[in-house]
Amino acid sequence: MPDKKKKPELPPFEYPTGYQLIAGVDEVGRGPLVGDVVTAAVILDPNNPIEGLSDSKKLSEKKRLALFPEIKEKALAWSVGRCSPSEIDELNILQATMVAMQRAISGLAIQPDLALIDGNRTPDLPMDAQAVVKGDLRVAEISAASIIAKVVRDDEMDQLDEKHPEFGFAKHKGYPTKAHFEAIEKHGVIDEHRKSFKPVKKALGIE
Repeated sequence: MPDKKKKPELPPFEYPTGYQLIAGVDEVGRGPLVGDVVTAAVILDPNNPIEGLSDSKKLSEKKRLALFPEIKEKALAWSVGRCSPSEIDELNILQATMVAMQRAISGLAIQPDLALIDGNRTPDLPMDAQAVVKGDLRVAEISAASIIAKVVRDDEMDQLDEKHPEFGFAKHKGYPTKAHFEAIEKHGVIDEHRKSFKPVKKALGIE
């Protein structure tokens, strides 16, 4: 039997030339049934590197929490953007993510001349933008943005857990898990739930 082929290594990212200030942008929270979709934009300082940046999902919570203040301290600029559950319901999750990314970029104290966006599409921005598939693994700026967004959103889920402990948000962070479905069945939905998402619609009887 031939060996199963290993997944091909991701090619190293080649930064486009001719840009001075490059922002990385990533989102966290497209999949959950509750809470904001949170995005972050980060411009790193090439003279002040940060060790250990990677996709936030690949890092332990301890590592993310250690890198979070370091990124904020060492970056030339960083900003968080978001869209609320009601905006997600109005726009749809993809469009809401694009708007949240625009908000993160516009919130930067320094405007970049290039934005590198994790994924395969870019929002409309006033500067050049490039989508980078698996960018959170290949581009330090996007890794930093993914860590900022993840820590911020996880913290918000912990706060929501304190308000509504019966849902277990601290554990599942609002994602569609069995425990979350069971809590919705038992307790109904709360204001922070995304009413346009199928399981929530079903619970509300509006499918």
